[in-house]
Amino acid sequence: QVQLVESGGGLVQPGGSLRLSCAASGSIFSIVAMGWFRQAPGKQRELVASMQRDGSTLYADSVKGRFSIARDNEKSTLYLQMNSLKPEDTAVYYCNSYPYKSFPWGQGTQVTVSS
Repeated sequence: QVQLVESGGGLVQPGGSLRLSCAASGSIFSIVAMGWFRQAPGKQRELVASMQRDGSTLYADSVKGRFSIARDNEKSTLYLQMNSLKPEDTAVYYCNSYPYKSFPWGQGTQVTVSS
């Protein structure tokens, strides 16, 4: 069974940057589309960005031009580069397969954008 471990979150000032990582166990990582999701307090979990096997990407309107998703299939790792962070980006960030979210959710990584 695939296990997902997210890391790289933290406290950052508005306008700052963070790079999140999602390490996946198991060989299935390379053959599925993956996505980053986030959940802010009191809100539903939402898709932030996804990447298909062919490298095509999809971004939520709220992060277009600021976030960039990437994957390293040899390392079974998914990345999210987040630039020009805003307070509304504050949330717990998770990764999972896209669109079916087939794997057990990891613990997520907290991103807090505040001055």
